[in-house]
Amino acid sequence: MKVFIKNMVCDRCISAVSAIFNEFSVQIKSINLGEVETEQGISAKDLQNIENRLVETGFERIKEAAHQLADKVKGLIIIKISKLDIDENFMLSKYLSSELHKDYSALSKTFSQNENITIEQFFILQKIEKVKELLLYNEFNLTEIAGKLGYKSVQHLSSQFRTVTGFTPTEFKKLKAGHRKPLDKV
Repeated sequence: MKVFIKNMVCDRCISAVSAIFNEFSVQIKSINLGEVETEQGISAKDLQNIENRLVETGFERIKEAAHQLADKVKGLIIIKISKLDIDENFMLSKYLSSELHKDYSALSKTFSQNENITIEQFFILQKIEKVKELLLYNEFNLTEIAGKLGYKSVQHLSSQFRTVTGFTPTEFKKLKAGHRKPLDKV
């Protein structure tokens, strides 16, 4: 049985969801961001208990196909950004279409209807959150960050960063006030 889950955005989320299923002695065949496949079916009572625990922990079971598709798009974007290997010629539309085997215009429409934001806006917000993380941890300089996240220049990154946050990357780094958002709140 496949169960689709909203707000799974990282490896810790996978661990938390796995623990919930284990709590109800449900054997997991595979688990990925947004999706759990169980070895066997789940009784209605256990499924309801799992849903309740998921909600308590900040997750939610996704029942509609459109929501599942939007969540898959989000997961793919988060994973792509986390790898820090976005080429400056990267095309989000081609990437998502090839990964999900669907026409990009259909993906875009479904995503926008379910998330009240465009895929491109979500992608930008996720990249900015990654920039914040990298700046706070001093892992890379701004030029390296721009290169790893597919920006054509530091100026483009800085401009987009300021538009989204109200700060330049340098100002943000000086503040170190932790203006980061959890990925599931972006």
